[in-house]
Amino acid sequence: MTGPRYTQLVASLPATVPFVGPETQERDRGRPFAARLGANENVFGPSPRAIEAMAKAAHDVWMYGDPENHDLRLALAAHHGVKAENIVVGEGIDGLLGYLVRMLIEPGDAVVTSDGAYPTFNFHVAGFGGAIHKVPYSGCHEDPDALTARAAETGAKLIYLANPDNPMGSWHGADTIARMIAKVPEGSLLVLDEAYVELAPAGTAPVLDPQDPRVIRMRTFSKGYGMAGARVGYAIGAAPLVTAFNKIRNHFGMSRIGQAGALAALSDQDWLTRVQVWVSDARATLGAIARANGLAPLPSATNFVTIDCGGDGAFARRVLSELIAHDIFVRMPFVAPHDRCIRVSVGRAEDLAAFDAALPAALDAARA
Repeated sequence: MTGPRYTQLVASLPATVPFVGPETQERDRGRPFAARLGANENVFGPSPRAIEAMAKAAHDVWMYGDPENHDLRLALAAHHGVKAENIVVGEGIDGLLGYLVRMLIEPGDAVVTSDGAYPTFNFHVAGFGGAIHKVPYSGCHEDPDALTARAAETGAKLIYLANPDNPMGSWHGADTIARMIAKVPEGSLLVLDEAYVELAPAGTAPVLDPQDPRVIRMRTFSKGYGMAGARVGYAIGAAPLVTAFNKIRNHFGMSRIGQAGALAALSDQDWLTRVQVWVSDARATLGAIARANGLAPLPSATNFVTIDCGGDGAFARRVLSELIAHDIFVRMPFVAPHDRCIRVSVGRAEDLAAFDAALPAALDAARA
């Protein structure tokens, strides 16, 4: 009796999960974390309007969600001053990245990204047989000029850039991104991941030109809007590209509850403003905790702070391990030289107090 006949590509891939979730770690440890500060979730949560809308939608969850995401697309279009034909909604940015790669990448096609950037994009590319070409960061920032130059050298179909960046928290201003878009080689598409843009300083995002065929911009309700568990993302792009998503996307992939919550969250910009203040205050607290322990917090335009531990990757991994042993869930960059750092999501006052209490002992144990 034979089993499934996998494709050669799938048979060659490792069965890997990019991130080991906190739930998995808690099961392995046999106890919960005292502070969940590793997944860049918005602990302040969604708008009360969104919670109310999702609770109400739960009564109608026997119905599928609208396969066209009509109301949400119209609201997003109005919010951004574009047409609904320029908006596609999907299961978070991760889901949209998967669709985009499926549409454009065949075995051997070149794709350019940064070494150490958000790895889920790479998993999608590998899953469809694309050839990943990487460039180094410039210090703690992704390097737009190096990315476009490598794309020109390789004939890349896709160029990936996150602005603000994960895992470093750094960002480029709108003028820099606009210059990068102007340099995108003929036949390439810039995937501009703006997951954290609602938490970034004014002037980070360039002016929207939805019909520019050189760029697709990815946004999410997971970060600023506090709805990571609902899996609602969207992309803004030229109408022909957005239409192409309809050829392959899961038309019933969006839950009715998530659609209702996102629509209500978008209507409550006052709540987003409050979250932005809370995130800014928490970033400042994390920076103060790091400096009090002799560490260097990096500037951040996100809902996390990347902290230079002052040693090499091995030392930072020991610090991370000790924090986890003290029931503090954090993560770290995985490529040198950035793996000298740990990455700590912002949290509530009690979360940050727990991190503050655990960090000195974790550092002492790591140094020992």
